[in-house]
Amino acid sequence: MAFKNKILVTGGLGYIGSHTVISLIENGYDPIIVDNMCNSKIEALNRIEKISGVRPNTYIADVRDEEKMEQIFKENKIDAVIHFAGLKAVGESVQKPKLYYDNNIGSTEVLLKKMKEHGVKNIVFSSSATVYGNPKKVPIVESDPIGEVTNPYADTKVQIEYILQALAKQDPSLGIAILRYFNPIGAHPSGLIGEDPRGIPNNLMPYVTQVAVGKLPELNVFGNDYPTRDGTCIRDYIHVCDLARGHVLTLKKLEQGPGLVIYNLGTSVGTTVLELVNAFMKANNITIPYKIAPRRAGDIPECYANCDKAYKEIGFKTQYNIVDCCRDSWNWQKKNPNGLN
Repeated sequence: MAFKNKILVTGGLGYIGSHTVISLIENGYDPIIVDNMCNSKIEALNRIEKISGVRPNTYIADVRDEEKMEQIFKENKIDAVIHFAGLKAVGESVQKPKLYYDNNIGSTEVLLKKMKEHGVKNIVFSSSATVYGNPKKVPIVESDPIGEVTNPYADTKVQIEYILQALAKQDPSLGIAILRYFNPIGAHPSGLIGEDPRGIPNNLMPYVTQVAVGKLPELNVFGNDYPTRDGTCIRDYIHVCDLARGHVLTLKKLEQGPGLVIYNLGTSVGTTVLELVNAFMKANNITIPYKIAPRRAGDIPECYANCDKAYKEIGFKTQYNIVDCCRDSWNWQKKNPNGLN
């Protein structure tokens, strides 16, 4: 059954959400955004409109607010949900675990309740490679064990996956897709939207771009004594526009009524921290001063995906390489030195 178009996007003004909203519009869908603005800015909506020519119907609300969610479901005939909304800073989750469980799991429970009450059967859930914990082997495949995680943020993703898997068993008519993202970087090629973290960035690429633009003095590389080719951690860096396209392909899969599907979304290539920093310097002809700092608690040496399943089942294949990611990230930061203001 083809969806009539209306896709509720929770957290749709965030980094991955806003890029996905543009991809949805470009593919003929009608996204409805709900975002509580705790980690996003309303300017993202203006930029979405500038890029796509469409200003999606947007509600400034918390997904945990049952009354507001009831209103949203009543006012829109929703076909499917893409659920991005959630707190996502690993370090903060260790400091404030209760906040993470309340927010991430609480919002999902309200969302699922409203979906059930309004007969909405399809959901794409934004999970994370952190659910695999410290993998026994790489590349990681979807059937590898999950759950032995190192922080509350990752645990919230695991718990939500368990809830969704239990629901899929209980009701085979549901269409549930769990997407385990690896490390999203890059920005829309227009330079109008990109990653805009509040405060000091937790992720590598925005830290690099803020050093490049002069907002931060130097990059800290956490540990150079890991058992990897240059001693720094290996990750799977995927361009955010590739990731956004993965959601559109997944929606098309749900239209076929597959029940529960789980996909890794990455590049299947591991890149070290120093390789990424050097690629950035080379792609943009710019010097990034960095120093080696002690290892960070909870960091694992190596994590990258095997994405064969997503390729076979939904035709997912990345179109951007690491140089594209570096160029687009710098283009965004250069044009927006203070982010989305």
